[in-house]
Amino acid sequence: MNKSLMISAVLLGALWGSLAVAADLQKGTDAYEKQDYATALREFTVLAGQGDARAQTMLGIMYNNGEGVARDDKQAVKWTTLAAGQGDADAQVMLGLMYANGQGVARDAKQAVKWTTRAADQGRALAQYNLGLMYLKGEGVPRDEKQAVKWVTRAAGKSHVPAEAMLGIMYAEGQGVARDAGQAVKWYTRAAEQGHVHARYNLANMYLQGEGVPQDDKQAVKWYTLAAEQGFILAQTNLGVMYAVGKGVARDYKQAVKWYSLAAAQGHALAQSNLGAMHAEGQGVPKDDKQAVEWYSRAARQGETAAQNNLGVMYYEGRGVPKDDTRAHMWWDIAASNGLEVARKGRDSVAKGMTPTQLETARRLARECLEKNYMGCW
Repeated sequence: MNKSLMISAVLLGALWGSLAVAADLQKGTDAYEKQDYATALREFTVLAGQGDARAQTMLGIMYNNGEGVARDDKQAVKWTTLAAGQGDADAQVMLGLMYANGQGVARDAKQAVKWTTRAADQGRALAQYNLGLMYLKGEGVPRDEKQAVKWVTRAAGKSHVPAEAMLGIMYAEGQGVARDAGQAVKWYTRAAEQGHVHARYNLANMYLQGEGVPQDDKQAVKWYTLAAEQGFILAQTNLGVMYAVGKGVARDYKQAVKWYSLAAAQGHALAQSNLGAMHAEGQGVPKDDKQAVEWYSRAARQGETAAQNNLGVMYYEGRGVPKDDTRAHMWWDIAASNGLEVARKGRDSVAKGMTPTQLETARRLARECLEKNYMGCW
């Protein structure tokens, strides 16, 4: 089962919760918390101009978020740089992100590493996590999985949820550490219990496969459901499968259709193919061959082999489309070229009743379809 990858998405304003508040910043702090940004801006601007690092950090946040002032990335960088240079760890985290994203400054991975490292050395979990990702991807530093594990582990130890989820992936994949399914489950569970959608999906996979935990379909369904309810398309598709086959839950075609439909609407090819099959068989929905062809077609355009094969069947039997052996041969030929043996058999069977001209047309259409990456098939 594929493990899902995670993407770090950080809102700079979230750093506010970790800022220690000095007594002389209290007026500005109180105003900021009450969303009285005009007063906060006035207080922080005076203090920042006098060299107060915390006020400079807060001013950087306000310019970054457009709070009480027009959003201005360059002003945000200016004040954040001043605070970071004075050793303010939260400003260092922000400045690292600004260089990493090219926000208000030219993108500079080495500068991003520099400032992120300074914040990480001061114990900031977000910086430790981001630094781990930099080592994992080789951004601004040579790629080093062991260093990546070191920093992600430190962040995870501070209950940083994305770090916990990432550490689970590292143990599952053996990235920078020996592969250890039990440790993967441990960290996935910690993140999953705090609502991390990728961790929930990955934990469900571990239960489904019995990796690091006893195999347990009901636990798999539980975690797929939680991830699916958060809109995660892979979980929605897998949950649909669980309902369709009655694995870990009573078979329920209507529930299968529900979850396939949600994933299919988001463009997931396997869900679209499976939804087509539900319409073709009348499982959980009224039998509707035209709807089946529509969903098979959407999936086939994305290279879903089962959908390509099923389109061959629909054209051969004239279900939802006029019967057309040439189109049937075309789709079976395409699916066969993608390694599906049953499609090869279908293609070879229908070919016995086709004329040389029909065969040449079918092969040309299949070739053109593949050359155009499935965009020239209709």
